[in-house]
Amino acid sequence: MSFPLLLAIFFLVPLIEIYLLIQVGGVIGAGWTIFAVVFTAVLGAALVRRQGFMTLNRIRGHMDAGELPAVELVEGLCLLIAGALLLTPGFFTDAFGFLLLTPPLRRWAIGRILASGVVTGRVQSAGFRVHGERPLEGEYTRLDD
Repeated sequence: MSFPLLLAIFFLVPLIEIYLLIQVGGVIGAGWTIFAVVFTAVLGAALVRRQGFMTLNRIRGHMDAGELPAVELVEGLCLLIAGALLLTPGFFTDAFGFLLLTPPLRRWAIGRILASGVVTGRVQSAGFRVHGERPLEGEYTRLDD
């Protein structure tokens, strides 16, 4: 991402949040608006926790099988971002957080990320055995015996 784009996001997102909070507060009242913001944060945190544990179990399964859990690792990153968005007060960030909690949309985004090659560049240097490659075989001798 370019710096001007990040700067625009940094200024536009809070302005959109403030605008939406004022508009919603004008319709349903300040108390209900605060309740809705807190409720979405609590609901989002519970959903992120549940989906995070399921993703962690899938990561462990892949690691136990000697496979690189690339999709699950990116899924964990998406869940982390979703949690941060849902804990940020406001309706705009909540909308994006809940979109990331929707498995089909999250899988679509992960497919786009993996297809871009962002994850595959460091696989070998990380020391993981990629699924489909043969492990190194050989003999060894312990020197401390």
